[in-house]
Amino acid sequence: MTTLFLVLLPAILAGIVQGITGFGSAIVLMVFLPSILPIPQSAGVASLIMSVSNLMLAWRYRHSIHFKRVIFPFIIYAGVAFIALKLVNTIDVHLLKSMLGGLLVALSLYFLLVKAKVRHYPIYVAIIFMIVSGFFNGLFGIGGPLMALYFLSLADTKETYLASIQTFFLMDQLYVTSVRFYDGILSVNDIPLILLGIVGGIIGTMIANRITTHMNIQMIQKCVFVLIGISGLFYLFQ
Repeated sequence: MTTLFLVLLPAILAGIVQGITGFGSAIVLMVFLPSILPIPQSAGVASLIMSVSNLMLAWRYRHSIHFKRVIFPFIIYAGVAFIALKLVNTIDVHLLKSMLGGLLVALSLYFLLVKAKVRHYPIYVAIIFMIVSGFFNGLFGIGGPLMALYFLSLADTKETYLASIQTFFLMDQLYVTSVRFYDGILSVNDIPLILLGIVGGIIGTMIANRITTHMNIQMIQKCVFVLIGISGLFYLFQ
């Protein structure tokens, strides 16, 4: 029963959130998984739980994918995530989490209240987004908020946005999960828990697909901005 409430039901909610906004599943899962697993292991399990759901979404929007928009950010993001994985047990990131949380809350309020349009970012800003996202993905499996903002700035339709970000995270899952298994953070003993979560993630994704059918890019943007703010609060008060 404990596993049901800490893995399956959160995975369903994570699938819904991910399917609508393109990210956020790890935020949902990392509220619950650390109750039964260490933080590094929780991050790995959370990532793998959504792997099938990411594949489903990437396949659904495959005709709208622009691979050139995905490859360059992934190289930077993955490189930084690799470094963060090596540092996960050696650094105190409380201050960094608080700073990132404050930034995300400020960005969320800016886009929601000022109603500013998401625009193409200068290359140096985009690279900062990739570095910060990769770093926190390696530590906690949560690298979505700033990458969502980046891909949203390049998208004209919800299909283009969701195709890019889901393909990006699918590539990330394959790469980072391999590193986690190699480093012993994850093992075959985690597979039953992961499989249970995958079932929940698939159910949540199917629900999300029905919801997004009735949404446009402006509605998706608003959901993204709200979730960025929630992500910031998660970092501030975790």
